[in-house]
Amino acid sequence: HQGIIAKIRQLSKPVIASVNGVAAGAGLGLSLACDLRIAAEDARFLLGYSDIGATANGGITYYLPRLVGAGCAAELFLLNQPISAQRALEVGLVNRLVPAQELERHTMELAVRLASGPTLAYGRVKSLMDHAWTAELNSQLTQEDQAFSEMALTGDLQEGITAFVEKRLPKFKGK
Repeated sequence: HQGIIAKIRQLSKPVIASVNGVAAGAGLGLSLACDLRIAAEDARFLLGYSDIGATANGGITYYLPRLVGAGCAAELFLLNQPISAQRALEVGLVNRLVPAQELERHTMELAVRLASGPTLAYGRVKSLMDHAWTAELNSQLTQEDQAFSEMALTGDLQEGITAFVEKRLPKFKGK
């Protein structure tokens, strides 16, 4: 799983996990590596590892505590009880819930919205957020300043500013 998880994080574009049914084990790990997670209201989440005497893999020990906190992550690891989609939303495991029959439509609407947004800025924000997990404050501030300076040279930022002044929606081109 290491190669897939690393590639998801290295993509300069947002990745959406669309969870329907049960996300367990490696499937859960795959969803945790994504930038956004949207789930059907009847989805369930389960680690499953402790019931077979295994440790988690697929980045779960990295992402789960960061998303839900150490105490909740320990409970999920050690007790291995499935959690509902509603509980997953409450603890921060997913970003939003939708009716199961509308999951695909909502996921596609979100994907289209992101694709028409400032994709260069999204890529840099994704990188900045990953860097922030291990960075000292001054290092993070430097990284942010550098990224902002890079974005200031893009057509997307110029378009965003122009659209703001003209009180219209921007038309980003990823340049």
